Amino acid sequence: MLSARSVLLFLAAAALEIGGAWLVWQGVREHRGVLWVAAGVLALGGYGFVATLQPSAEFGRVLAAYGGVFVAASLVWGVVVDGFRPDRFDVVGALVCLVGVGVIMYAPRGG
Repeated sequence: MLSARSVLLFLAAAALEIGGAWLVWQGVREHRGVLWVAAGVLALGGYGFVATLQPSAEFGRVLAAYGGVFVAASLVWGVVVDGFRPDRFDVVGALVCLVGVGVIMYAPRGG
């Protein structure tokens, strides 16, 4: 159950960070305005808060593992939101990152 909670927190953090960055991008690069940027900043702050809810108390471990989640989730975001079509190397790279997440966060550790 602890692993399921952790995975859900990683997914929520990814949605907030990627969504926040996308909103800032839209506000600045696509000239949608300051409200888009402000919403993005709030989402990015939400990401920072959600990351603290991970069961692990090891900041470096959580952020390192989240990096792998971010890679894979960014590709998914690109497909769903921007119509990006990843190639097989994108997919393989994302899978390698997710395996790394599993090893970093969920490998059994002694004492």
